Amino acid sequence: MTSAADKTPGFGVYVHWPFCAAKCPYCDFNSHVRYQPVDQQRFVAAFEREMAIMRARTGPREVTSIFIGGGTPSLMRPETVERILNAVAANWAVPAGIEVTLEANPSSVEAERFRGYRAAGVNRVSLGVQALNDADLRFLGRLHSVAEAVHAIELAREIFPRLSFDLIYARPKQTVEAWAAELERAISHAADHLSLYQLTIEEGTRFHALHEAGKLVIPDSDLAAELYQVTQEITAARGLPAYEISNHARPGAESRHNLVYWRYGEYVGIGPGAHGRFLEDGPRVVTFTEKTPETWVGLVEENGHGIVGGETLTRSEEADELLLMGLRLAEGIDLARYEALAGRPLASERIAVLQEEHLVAPIGNSRLRATPAGMIVLDAVVADLAR
Repeated sequence: MTSAADKTPGFGVYVHWPFCAAKCPYCDFNSHVRYQPVDQQRFVAAFEREMAIMRARTGPREVTSIFIGGGTPSLMRPETVERILNAVAANWAVPAGIEVTLEANPSSVEAERFRGYRAAGVNRVSLGVQALNDADLRFLGRLHSVAEAVHAIELAREIFPRLSFDLIYARPKQTVEAWAAELERAISHAADHLSLYQLTIEEGTRFHALHEAGKLVIPDSDLAAELYQVTQEITAARGLPAYEISNHARPGAESRHNLVYWRYGEYVGIGPGAHGRFLEDGPRVVTFTEKTPETWVGLVEENGHGIVGGETLTRSEEADELLLMGLRLAEGIDLARYEALAGRPLASERIAVLQEEHLVAPIGNSRLRATPAGMIVLDAVVADLAR
């Protein structure tokens, strides 16, 4: 069994369930509301077919993590989840005990399915809690209450070996004091992992239209930085330090699947709108699938897959992506790996300037990380180093 501590990038399988009970106003993920029951048999058969195509492209691999995301995967029947996991095992080697995560929403109806998901092979659940304040849950378009969220957390802690849940902060009119109190409450419920995201305004969302019209005001950059700083301080003091910009865990409980992304590992993406990045006959290729669920399933039934685009990356592009993903991590990047991809080392003079500005720091002689100050302006740091 692989662990977060071994620092190998890994090979992950991501399966996207695109359906939700309602579209949240901040969400730009590929999620769709359907008012008639979804034909789960048809979709899982399409997942199985697309996996077989991906297996032909990747060749034999050993899976280090499986993640069923969405959308709202907890709208699936446990039998559907079991078929998905069986299909992964039919195509690639799946060692016993690897991380198998399912995203879930905390409504009581969905929480009742938890025992079925555990029996199917899920051993980690990620709950979309988003706030521990009923007024803000309504503002965020969530269908659950704080009481339902706490019930789901408690139930998940009983049933699954591992649990994570998400919160969104930097909400309109949120003070540092209010967020600190909410975060302390969250940590009292958390098992071993928290994902804490600042509210961002994404194009194409309902919040974007309100923001453009001046009807939605979010904290300015100074307050957002202060909220970020208090987040780091409280989680570190309570034993869940940040291992990535927005993710906090007790040592050893980091999300293995997300580490595949940030350590620039390989992964296949199955389902509507899923992306993949994996080595194929040498170079790293990118795949992405049709986003509209019904169009995707039709393509799979016709062609065996719903892939509608992709590219083969150059070594230089791989190096840039390694930098962009790896500097999100507290462990930073392996400088030798960057040099092997880029064909050149990172510019020592650029590193020196950023060190003087306290934005990056070396880890021994082999790794480079962003400092807490650097994390706040990470896009600028990456752009500077990648020149």
